[in-house]
Amino acid sequence: MAATRRRLVAGFALALPLWLAGCATPAGTPPDAAVRAVLAPTGTLRVGVYPGSPTSLVRDPRTGAVAGVAHDLGQALGRALGVPVRLVEVQRVAQVIDGLKAGEIDVTFTNASPQRAREVDFTAPLLRLELGFLVPPESSIERIDEIDRPGRVVGVTQGSTSQATLPAVVRGPRIVPLASLAQAREALLAHRVDAFATNKGVLHDLADQLPGAKVLPGRWGTEQLAIAIPQGRGAAMPWLQRFADQLQASGQLQAMATRAALRGLSDQSADRNFRGEP
Repeated sequence: MAATRRRLVAGFALALPLWLAGCATPAGTPPDAAVRAVLAPTGTLRVGVYPGSPTSLVRDPRTGAVAGVAHDLGQALGRALGVPVRLVEVQRVAQVIDGLKAGEIDVTFTNASPQRAREVDFTAPLLRLELGFLVPPESSIERIDEIDRPGRVVGVTQGSTSQATLPAVVRGPRIVPLASLAQAREALLAHRVDAFATNKGVLHDLADQLPGAKVLPGRWGTEQLAIAIPQGRGAAMPWLQRFADQLQASGQLQAMATRAALRGLSDQSADRNFRGEP
């Protein structure tokens, strides 16, 4: 936990000048009343987040300061729309998607997987994040290709993209869904799993909390992160896409990632992984 505190405090301090410079709403056409009513139908923008992921919500355990791309992006969107913001905090990303589908959450920032794109609507991807494996302290596993062996047990977050896609990538291990990132940490500490699989932003955060744990080099895939809204609100998507483009072009999106100490970002020129994923 001390390592997490140091990382978060350092990350907040490093990003503060960028964050203060980027607090203004991205330049562009202000939304009309119709766009505002579509994106925030209750008059308050309800932003879905879950703890433990820099792409969503992280807390400095010493000061209580919060960061996370979904959190900060939601605040920026609320300012652009001219409406108050309310965080809807749940335990895992699948519950955020459920909230969007039920109309109880208005916006989040998450992996735009094909499966989720059938359930909610996304802007174009804004960040690309590597998927990897975290192994517990004292593990003998050193390479990503050592994961795919019979008898291994690999944890994933219940309802996550990793739960849906990992079985097609590694066929030897038994895949075990875990209800939260807190349960993942406990399972790694107790050696109930040989590895935990998700995006590297989460994995590095977990590794900070588990001295001796390590994120294996290489990747087994990538996540394409984008702004998500409930289906049926497409009338506001052109404005929302312009907002997203301006957020990215202005550097504010990168400032949000820096403030949350998000690690594991990739780009389109990254080397192919051991499975040939582009």
